[in-house]
Amino acid sequence: MTDNIAFQDVRSLKSMIRGGQITPSELVGTFAERIERHNGLSKAFITTTIDAARKEAATVSRGDLDRSPFAGIPYASKDLFDVEGVLTTAGSKVFHDRVAKADAYAVAKLRSAQAISLGKTNLHEFAYGATGENEVYGTSVNAYDPMRLAGGSSSGSAAAVAFGLVPAALGTDTGGSVRAPAALNGLVGLKPTIGRVPTSGVVPYCWTLDHVGLMTRTIADCADLLGIVAGYDANDSASVNRPVDNYAEALNQEIAGLRVGIPLNFYYDRADDEILAALERVKEYLVSCGAQLVPVTFPDMEHSRTVSLTVQMPEALSAHSAYLQERGELYGADFRAGLALGQCILAEHYVKAKRFVEVYRQETNKLFDEVDLILTPATPEIAQKIGTVTVRRNGIDEAVGNAITRYTTFFNMTGHPALTMPCGMHTEGLPIALQLVGRYFDEKTVLRTAHAIERSERFSIPRPNVDR
Repeated sequence: MTDNIAFQDVRSLKSMIRGGQITPSELVGTFAERIERHNGLSKAFITTTIDAARKEAATVSRGDLDRSPFAGIPYASKDLFDVEGVLTTAGSKVFHDRVAKADAYAVAKLRSAQAISLGKTNLHEFAYGATGENEVYGTSVNAYDPMRLAGGSSSGSAAAVAFGLVPAALGTDTGGSVRAPAALNGLVGLKPTIGRVPTSGVVPYCWTLDHVGLMTRTIADCADLLGIVAGYDANDSASVNRPVDNYAEALNQEIAGLRVGIPLNFYYDRADDEILAALERVKEYLVSCGAQLVPVTFPDMEHSRTVSLTVQMPEALSAHSAYLQERGELYGADFRAGLALGQCILAEHYVKAKRFVEVYRQETNKLFDEVDLILTPATPEIAQKIGTVTVRRNGIDEAVGNAITRYTTFFNMTGHPALTMPCGMHTEGLPIALQLVGRYFDEKTVLRTAHAIERSERFSIPRPNVDR
């Protein structure tokens, strides 16, 4: 019974609470026991807050349950999010003593909704990396195969949900750091429109590309969670002051008549054949639902990763300049090398990269004159084995982190909402996932299309056998 509860989605857990089958306090106890049992392998959590969670759970009354879809529900947040009175390590020795004085915006919204934080999850140091490998706190592993990567940088958030340690988690996404690990672990991962969820109280990596992201088991849970954390905060310069949609309300709307863009360039290149075959099945299903497939051509993507890195590294260097002077010896070799790269990028290069970003945004926006959303694979590869350095595909070697995020990075530069979700299983026993991208602030269309796909049993996947 305990293990079965751990893999329920949030809406099912709320139904169980309302039905008297379990209380919020018992739910916290269930997940606390699982964290104790599985964290040694999963390396999902850096810090747990179980005692505080038990106290919070005891205050949730039956009357509170209708106030919020997450009232009485445990969750976790990537250890970049400040939680008042709790250590924020950012996955690094550099922040070994950084105790937060206040909640991050998203954490505060969840606290107001009476969601219950169970702790802070592991990550690639300071979110610099797509593999999730961490020398200090260990490397989070894939729930379907612990010999494989969970993906990063929000590796611990993915592992926490996939191992059944929490039903939902917050992450950050600068180049795919929520969507890619969600995809590799059979979860839903959403990067909303830039500015839709404030980044206030989140340790920055790259201010102009950072997004708060969400990981859940189902599309409905993702819609409910987005409805809580979306909003406006004047303390976040990227935050946009516009009304928050009722995302859950739109889920059951038909998708007949939707125009789905299918990229002719880049997004179906150099990918695993089984991933491409799974996407063909998704296309066929969407057509059967009355959607129309429309070919689209993206701007030249040859230098897009270079453009992204040329923006990322100077901004990361700027964020860490003071810490480098005071605690430079505490940085891991991986991130220190990245910051050294940032020192070699001239202002001229940064400005040119920002101009490229603006062109990418304008050209991608034009595509949405022709289509309502765009469908791509989430990743070109399934989860790779821990320690893998390069992936070879079609005679070309690619760094494993670049491969993991090859299809996601671009949409951090454009800022469009993008969601990944499972759509099948590979013969190697690992999840395959798709990506849906929508117009600015049109998360509703992305979510309802994803919900329509999720309803079809042909795209369901088994849960990982982590309790074997």
